[in-house]
Amino acid sequence: MHPEVLIIGCGFLGEATAELFSKSGRRVTGIVRSPGSLAALGERSLDAFACDVTDPAYVEGLPSSLRCIPLLVYAVSSGRGGAEAYAAVYRDGLKRVVEVLRPARIIFVSSTSVYGQTDGEWVDEESPAIPGRETGKILREAESMALAHGGVVARLSGIYGPGRSVLLRKLLQGEAVLEAGGSRWINQIHRDDAAAALVRLADVSVVPGIYNVTDNAPATQREVYGWMTDELGLKLPPEGPADLLRKRGWTSKRVSNRKLRVLGWNPVYPAYRDALPQLISSYRGLL
Repeated sequence: MHPEVLIIGCGFLGEATAELFSKSGRRVTGIVRSPGSLAALGERSLDAFACDVTDPAYVEGLPSSLRCIPLLVYAVSSGRGGAEAYAAVYRDGLKRVVEVLRPARIIFVSSTSVYGQTDGEWVDEESPAIPGRETGKILREAESMALAHGGVVARLSGIYGPGRSVLLRKLLQGEAVLEAGGSRWINQIHRDDAAAALVRLADVSVVPGIYNVTDNAPATQREVYGWMTDELGLKLPPEGPADLLRKRGWTSKRVSNRKLRVLGWNPVYPAYRDALPQLISSYRGLL
């Protein structure tokens, strides 16, 4: 039987999304880049293939059953790469996949880092998205391609979940710093809430366009570390300079999820602090 959903980038987020689609009765195929990741997906009884989207031969060699698939979720990651990796994976990879597979509908997983605002203002899907770094500009190019195809762009804020939280890991490893006093606004989303959002956005009744995928409660860096240290009985991290060289740029804004909530989606974890007890338990090895 032909699959109904193809998830390219079936990793931390993509795998959780695949599970939700499967539970709803949709036939799902996942694509990962490495044989090791492919073996891990096989253990979960998910149909999957290994494919490097930066290699034309790999994409051309994908099974014919994936051509003209009803839904493509493009949820790739550049790893730790810079602008060159972003261009190869996000922009050029998407173009190649769409030309070869010709999906009926696309969801492109992007990032709220494309909003370059720095004054802590609220931003929504109508706000200017003018990123200051080359990586963000490449994401915007890929977004434009998806929108031109009549697709959906899901702009995710910082994703976290079981065993994965950059801020918590830094705190537990003694690397956390309150940058410039900790006043910068942080926007986050739990992996499971992000996966549920992608499934909701896959509904054919959803109007194509841009949707912010973030929780209900932006918080300053000081507030986020305050929640953690209160929960763990630790002291706040020391203050230090702002990291102006971060890969996706230095921004400070509060991202609105109102457009997505109008569709009936609501996060199970409305704020990062709501997930902390569960999240901390997955980091016991560092405690």
